[in-house]
Amino acid sequence: MGTMWDMTPGLHWWEFVLRGSLMYTFVLVLIRISGKRQIGQLAPFDLVLLLILSNAVQNAMNAGDNSVQGGMISACTLVALNYFVGWLTFKSKFLEGIIEGHPVVLIHNGHINHKSMNSVRMTIHELNSALRAAGCAGPHDVQTAILENGGNITVIPHEHISGQHRPPAASPPLPPAPH
Repeated sequence: MGTMWDMTPGLHWWEFVLRGSLMYTFVLVLIRISGKRQIGQLAPFDLVLLLILSNAVQNAMNAGDNSVQGGMISACTLVALNYFVGWLTFKSKFLEGIIEGHPVVLIHNGHINHKSMNSVRMTIHELNSALRAAGCAGPHDVQTAILENGGNITVIPHEHISGQHRPPAASPPLPPAPH
């Protein structure tokens, strides 16, 4: 039985890379399928899921190998894959849409888009919480609310709420009426 300082991994280096790549891709797809809300707004059960998920895939990545070298190879593989995926999404808008998704309009002109709310599995309570955090009392105060790719909600209030309402510009004087 080796110690943590063993520099001889139980697997070949390429097996760590292959296993890490497979698990990274699997978890990325799994999280993408679970929806944007899960990433941007962690409820306690979401955090527990992520912690348990990381533990669940660990053994699949290292096949029980606890060597320092194996851990370093796995860590480097995951960081390199993450960098590569970031580069791909930067270079290709098509891949960005597949990997990161697209923004979703939740409210437009004070009206909630219930179809969009259902598609991202967001409750009215969660939406109202985001609106209050943005200083709006409810959907009627909102021009647009958008669920962004990262899971945060951008709220654009109506002008009368945001304080940007300006009085209309004075009309030019009318020409004198003919006599």
